[in-house]
Amino acid sequence: MRILLVEDDMEAAGYLVKGLNEIGHAVDHADDGESGLSYAKTNAYDAMVIDRMMPRKDGISMIEDLRRGGDNTPVLILSALDDVDERVTGLRAGGDDYLTKPYSLSELHARLQALSRRAQPENAVTTLRVADLTLDLLKHKVTRSGANINLQPREFRLLEYLMRHAGQVVTRSMLLENVWDYHFDPQTNVIDVQISRLRSKIDKDFEQPLLHTVRGAGYKLVEG
Repeated sequence: MRILLVEDDMEAAGYLVKGLNEIGHAVDHADDGESGLSYAKTNAYDAMVIDRMMPRKDGISMIEDLRRGGDNTPVLILSALDDVDERVTGLRAGGDDYLTKPYSLSELHARLQALSRRAQPENAVTTLRVADLTLDLLKHKVTRSGANINLQPREFRLLEYLMRHAGQVVTRSMLLENVWDYHFDPQTNVIDVQISRLRSKIDKDFEQPLLHTVRGAGYKLVEG
């Protein structure tokens, strides 16, 4: 998932960004509500995590502005205020879930996954296929010719992106922005290293390679 985190506590934000990145998500961080709105208006997110109390614009006001503008991205509210009235206020403002501090990363992640599932339309694609390679988004499972392939979270996200763009040339810049959410020199070798690891898992033991390097352009996942 691509997630927007709006949190003014830099220590808490750093903990969440690091933890969610390690799980395999791409995270943008804003430290106040005004900056959060700017991010939300210029980028597409699968979910947002918004702190209740922030400078410049508080979380409730930010969510109300989002909903008035037609943005229906699932929102998880974080707050140290745990009484019922505060929860009701947050949900009525347009929040989809409410998590009180302190919290665990595992619970926050589980709640984000639940919000993402509920936001999926009934006909949403949950399984991706290229030749005999299958990726199940709900079970977080990858198989090829029926054999299980164990991927790390970042490898899974990389493969998902490549499969969603099967048959197309995917550039390093596209991968950095959508899989790592980095905005720096696309010549960095982090892409080559991860592609090599992924290729060794999905192609090495199979007769037909699926992941191809397009010299001077990027990569392509394609049958044949």
